[in-house]
Amino acid sequence: MAPNSAVPNDDTLFDKVVNLSKRRGFVFQSADIYGGFRSTYDYGPIGVLLLRNVKDQWWRTMVQMRHDVVGIDASILSPPAVWQASGHLANFSDPLVDCRECGARHRQDKLDDPETCPSCSKSGTLTEAREFNLMFKTHAGPMVESAAEVYLRPETAQGMFINFANVLNTSRKKPPFGIAQIGKSFRNEITPGNFVFRTREFEQMEMEFFVPPDDSSEWYRHWCDARMSWYHDLGMPVDKLRLREHEGDELSHYSTATADVEFLFPWGWDELEGIANRTDFDLNRHAEASGAKLEYHDPGSGERYVPHVIEPAAGATRTAMAFLMAAYDEEEVNGEIRTVLRLDPRLAPYQVAVLPLSKKPELIDPSNEVLSLLQPHWMCDYDQTQAIGRRYRRQDEIGTPFCVTIDFDTLDDRAVTVRDRDSMAQERVAIDELVAFLSERLEA
Repeated sequence: MAPNSAVPNDDTLFDKVVNLSKRRGFVFQSADIYGGFRSTYDYGPIGVLLLRNVKDQWWRTMVQMRHDVVGIDASILSPPAVWQASGHLANFSDPLVDCRECGARHRQDKLDDPETCPSCSKSGTLTEAREFNLMFKTHAGPMVESAAEVYLRPETAQGMFINFANVLNTSRKKPPFGIAQIGKSFRNEITPGNFVFRTREFEQMEMEFFVPPDDSSEWYRHWCDARMSWYHDLGMPVDKLRLREHEGDELSHYSTATADVEFLFPWGWDELEGIANRTDFDLNRHAEASGAKLEYHDPGSGERYVPHVIEPAAGATRTAMAFLMAAYDEEEVNGEIRTVLRLDPRLAPYQVAVLPLSKKPELIDPSNEVLSLLQPHWMCDYDQTQAIGRRYRRQDEIGTPFCVTIDFDTLDDRAVTVRDRDSMAQERVAIDELVAFLSERLEA
């Protein structure tokens, strides 16, 4: 099945997740008080925690738990020479068409009918397609007239390619090894949309894995399997995820094989991550353009070669959105609808919420004691407003796995009530045993 083919469009789910995101502080429209700025979003107090957890889990898997991958944080601004060599100045474009009737602009390759405008439904009103370069250009220097042209990076990959020799010489690594990076990228998308899925400013989680040329196919399969396992391990349902190999006419000019990790969004299957065999294209292009030697010399065999590159590249923001949609659930409890985000505890914005039963002063000290006990171990929320039932529902909506309630019995028995998000079961636990109790369940 091709992306965006006929899949039941669940507008209800999409609207519910968007509304929840805005209501609970996951995502805000950027510059909202000024009427909003299209295709840009600010991550609120809850959303920034979710996004950070997604990135942290990626970094843990791709860097921390491996001996053959190191990290880097390359600059966002770079000179035209980098993008000339990479091919972005010539080839990084989308086919743009305008509607002569309503003035709307569209990507031609995303139209269901290339003859009909989806905005006004008129046929025969679209212009001939023209290539639209997606890169943002600016100037570095005090005066525009004399300042140097620079570009905001459209991907993080090139920063890793041009630092290949630096990392090779300083890290004591040798192929196969990888360079990983998480950071902002910028693309002047023709048709941004679907909430935070496609925006002009976004975050990527990318890794360039440098391998001997003869081993590139084997490593390509390895990373396809490893990346699918990462999503499944964090709770992504099997029926919501697939690995789709690109057909020959879809492959980029530098790629001999590419596969997309796709999620079943309300609008259909769409990409979360691409895994590509980029061959030696990028290192060769930068070596030719710069004059630098971007090769590996094996001191044992004396062999010299330019490594091939396997690239897993994921969108952090759209991945966070996919986990939100996969975790969203509604169930009837006592005649009311309970909304709950069944996020894996490793992704949940807060792992624990500390909830005094009442605002009365005698509960404040033990509540602060419990909070101080838990904060070194997990991200904790503290909430003492509204009825306890309403507070439970709020924590359910933001995906908090456990709520810890301090009540008046706590003053006598030094115990608290722990409520499980998914089952809503409650258990009395001694404060002295609370960390061990939660650790067993959160780290299982």
